[in-house]
Amino acid sequence: QVQLVESGGGSVQAGGSLRLSCTASPSSYSTSYSTNYMGWFRQTPGKEREGVAVHFRSGGATYYADSVKGRFTVSQDNAKNTVYLQMSALKPEDTAMYYCAADQIRGGSWYGPLSLRSYNYWGQGTQVTVSS
Repeated sequence: QVQLVESGGGSVQAGGSLRLSCTASPSSYSTSYSTNYMGWFRQTPGKEREGVAVHFRSGGATYYADSVKGRFTVSQDNAKNTVYLQMSALKPEDTAMYYCAADQIRGGSWYGPLSLRSYNYWGQGTQVTVSS
């Protein structure tokens, strides 16, 4: 079973920065495998979980939601089996529970890098609160 553990959430004022981390248990998932990818999603009460950023091991490709482009950066440290989300210029509307997700490229249907349906493994979430 893949285990993902997020950390780094907290409260910050608008314009501030936070860095989220997500570490996968080495025995269950390795960020260094070429077919693996990890992403960040967020969710607020009453709303659907939305994709924020994704990092693909193969080629290091990244994808971002339009709402965070230019402000958030996703990166990966394979030695630590960890993916990061550096968030800058935070806005109150970035307030949400942030979830780490992971999976590997498989055959069959593909729903896109920012789709919930592209991920089978999820962390428990870490809260980010941005005050104005």
